[in-house]
Order: sequence, then structure tokens, then C-alpha cells
Amino acid sequence: MNEIGLSIVRGELVPGDQLPNGDDWSAAFGASRTGLREVVKVLAGKGMVEMRPRTGTRVRPRKDWNFLDPDVLLWRFSTRTTAEEARSLFELRRAIEPMAGALAAERATPEQIAELRALLDEMEQAGSDGERFAVPDLAFHQAILHMSGNELIGSLSALIETALVISFRLTDDNPAGQMHSLGLHREIVETIERRDPDAASRALIALLEGAEADVRASLDARLGRLK
Repeated sequence: MNEIGLSIVRGELVPGDQLPNGDDWSAAFGASRTGLREVVKVLAGKGMVEMRPRTGTRVRPRKDWNFLDPDVLLWRFSTRTTAEEARSLFELRRAIEPMAGALAAERATPEQIAELRALLDEMEQAGSDGERFAVPDLAFHQAILHMSGNELIGSLSALIETALVISFRLTDDNPAGQMHSLGLHREIVETIERRDPDAASRALIALLEGAEADVRASLDARLGRLK
């Protein structure tokens, strides 16, 4: 599924193209026809292909794809990421996370705030070890979504996880690591703890703006190395 999904996102299969028949794909991927049919059903559920009697399975127009699907989001950013794509990723996060933080400041329980503080401690202990830092960092952002008390926002945790993993991947060569963001993470916890929705929202926006700046710097550095 990943290989076929990537082929579509990369433009190797363009909208309107008919997917190869089952026999050809079975030979290419070493998979059963039944398994491939299940893959096509999953891709259809993501809006990427459509199955029609007698005309076969074709790639749907890009506007029909569900870009909020974590798999589609990951496939999109598995290709070479541009500054424009990075901007769209952070626009998505800014549309969700500051509101979740504001709601968390109104609704979080003492136990949930204690969980945030424990994750903050883990980030501090990880120091400049980017891989170790990423684990509690991811859990921190997901926890805020659930602390919003809104089940619909909480259900976006898989989407935010994918967005964060992409961000981590784009900045994995940052020599400064992520420790510089620890102060803003701490400010987020403190604003939630003192029940200040506006301040919590502003702190999350500042954190996301800093993360976007890190991603842009990494992309510029990679582009410079390619020249």
C-alpha cells in the first residue's frame, strides 16, 4: 500500500491513469490478488482511487484526496519537501493546537496537568538527544489534544502525530537539537495550570512558529548542500 500510495503522490500514476491489472501487480509486489484488492479498497477510502465496473480502477483527481489522512500526509512529505509544503503543515497545526491548548486551560484535570509536567521532565532529561526528546515531545502534544475535553479534537491525535514525525524528520540534522524549545513547553504547562486560555494559545503559537523556523532553516541548509 505504501509503494502504490507513494507512486500516486509522486505523480508516477497521475489522475485518470488506470491501475495495472491484478496479475501484473501480483507479480510486481509478490502479493495475492486478494491482498491487492484490499489495498485498493483502502486507497479508495482515502479518496485516491475509484473502482468502476468495466472501466477498472483509476486514480482520482488530487482535489479528491483526503490529505488529513495520516498515511496520505506521510506519503506527501516522503517526497522532497518544499518550503511551501512545510508552511501548509504548520498552518494545519496552528489551526488545531492553539485552540486545543486554550480548551485544556479551561478543562484539564490536575492529573492531566501532572502528566504534562512528567513529560516535561522527560524532555529535560533527554537534553540534546533528539531521538529521546521526540518521544515525550510527541506525547506532550497529543496529551494537550485530549486535555481539550473535545472528543473530535482528541481524535486528531493520529494526524498531529504524523505532522510531528514529519517535523522531527525535517529537523533531524539540526545541531542545536530541541532543547531551545523547552522553555516554551514549560510556559504552555504553566499557562494551562493557571487556567489562562489566551496565554496557553499564544504559547503554543510561539512554539509552532519556532518549530517552523527550525524546519525552514533545515530545508535551506539541505538546499544549499545540493547546489
